[in-house]
Amino acid sequence: MVSWKLIQKAKALLEKERGTVRKSWGGRLTVCLLYPNLYHAGMSNLGFQTIYQRLNARDDVVCERAFLPEPEDLMEYQRTRTPLFSLESQRPLTDFDLLAFSISFENDFLHVLTLLALAHLSPRRSERTERDPLVMGGGVAVFLNPEPLADFFDLFVLGEAEEVLEELLQILRASSSKQEVLKQASRIEGVYVPQFYHVSYGQEGKIEAVVPEEGLPKKIKRRWVATLDHFPTQSNLYTTETELRGMALIEVNRGCPRGCRFCAASFVYFPFRNRSLSLLRSVAGSVLSQESRIGLTGTAVSDYPDLVALCENILSLQGNLAMASLRVDAITPALLDCLKKGGIQSVALAPEAGTERLRRVLNKGYRDEEILRAVGMLWENGFSQIKNYFLIGLPSETDEEVRAILGLMNKARHQVALRRGAEKKSLKLILSVNVFVPKPATPFQWVPMERVSTLKRRLKILRNGVRGDKGVELIHDLPKWAYLQALLSRGDRRVGQILMEAHRWQGDWDRALKGVSLNPDFFIYRRRDLDEIFPWDFIDHGIPKEVLKEEYLKAMEEAGVTMSKEELSSSGERPEGV
Repeated sequence: MVSWKLIQKAKALLEKERGTVRKSWGGRLTVCLLYPNLYHAGMSNLGFQTIYQRLNARDDVVCERAFLPEPEDLMEYQRTRTPLFSLESQRPLTDFDLLAFSISFENDFLHVLTLLALAHLSPRRSERTERDPLVMGGGVAVFLNPEPLADFFDLFVLGEAEEVLEELLQILRASSSKQEVLKQASRIEGVYVPQFYHVSYGQEGKIEAVVPEEGLPKKIKRRWVATLDHFPTQSNLYTTETELRGMALIEVNRGCPRGCRFCAASFVYFPFRNRSLSLLRSVAGSVLSQESRIGLTGTAVSDYPDLVALCENILSLQGNLAMASLRVDAITPALLDCLKKGGIQSVALAPEAGTERLRRVLNKGYRDEEILRAVGMLWENGFSQIKNYFLIGLPSETDEEVRAILGLMNKARHQVALRRGAEKKSLKLILSVNVFVPKPATPFQWVPMERVSTLKRRLKILRNGVRGDKGVELIHDLPKWAYLQALLSRGDRRVGQILMEAHRWQGDWDRALKGVSLNPDFFIYRRRDLDEIFPWDFIDHGIPKEVLKEEYLKAMEEAGVTMSKEELSSSGERPEGV
């Protein structure tokens, strides 16, 4: 049975889109690109749109899309037993040759299992048959660490996918069986086929060895694009039903020259690469025919050397601007003038920590004076609402350093109050506070996450500090979701057991964690040994582990924690049932 209600809703979404690609299926390789979250989130994801455009640029490929259904639609799928279908042709996903997931966030891992089950496919790779589509994963969350999903995917693309896709499509065209595809694909640089890599564990529960089958590399090099200009990256699908409605996105650069120790983007997108100004000017002119506002994206937009020139070009084409955040030390009068003319009313900064000591630990060495100068310059230029990104739970952080966040923001408001004239608006500060989660492939991959109980206490400090203050707004995520993010980003293949249990209980993580013998704290709260094998160590992310280790030890020195190898080594709690 197929729900007519769901079919009509899909057609209604399509009617609101511009740039949709529809092709006949005859003789073409069929790919369904899946985003494991809601439509309005997926359609705001530039990487997702880029893959859709690149696949459909090939005449021999049909690429369609599917998303996590809205809650009421999910119930309709389950009630009617309608198999999950693609948006463009409303064909069931089992009709496709390849299901390609674009996964940006670890907390969407569970949605992958939901989507496979809705498609009437077993989430477990071992239970699917030769007749079922191949299931492939890509996106930054999986090229950091795909192992918690290893039992559910046939293959992964590790790194930037633009060049890999062409090589994979050739194999899919030429191979006669799934196993043949996987054997051939496993020899492509940047492709990981988990069934060909065998993991063993020691008595303490740590990984003892990862052994590839004969002929395969021990280390899989993540793919990266040397010349970004060969692959322009901009919005190509437009709809009002999206988080970023009315805006076209352009990717300016990848990587980051700053090397902040907590930030995966600095390391897994290494080296830092900019697109040429001439290309971006051309792309801007093209997308302004679709939307009046251009959102400049990238991991280090403020570090783009021709940023002011690019903004001025967009303004000359009568376009408006949007930008996620600015570097504290990248703010200039010329840039602020462009932002004002481009219709930007609120600006975001990322101090990350409330004290200079902690910022040195992060390798983000802004002095308080620099942050205050940036806030003052923004206010003087008419930006009266400023968002500030902070992290809590940082290595060696104290309660007093959390209070220092409030102190720093109070200093910013005080300096504005001293300079404010009658015609000036007051300053509104938004504190956006996230929990620090130690990420793979960064210098902080060795450190444990802070305890949830401590994080709750520190959030309470901040809530109490802003209570009743109309000039400050506090927004934050919940420590329990950060705990799960840490589990899914730092876990090994065994964490797939927890994912299956959470899927069984329809997202009830409390029941899932109680329903398995695996202890999640083993992956989250344990300081890793200096010489420990990480679940993601089989990936060559581009920077040697020894370099990351040196940065980690420098950070500990900055934190005032000088430790020997023996002191740093700690087996921690053993995962039960292993």
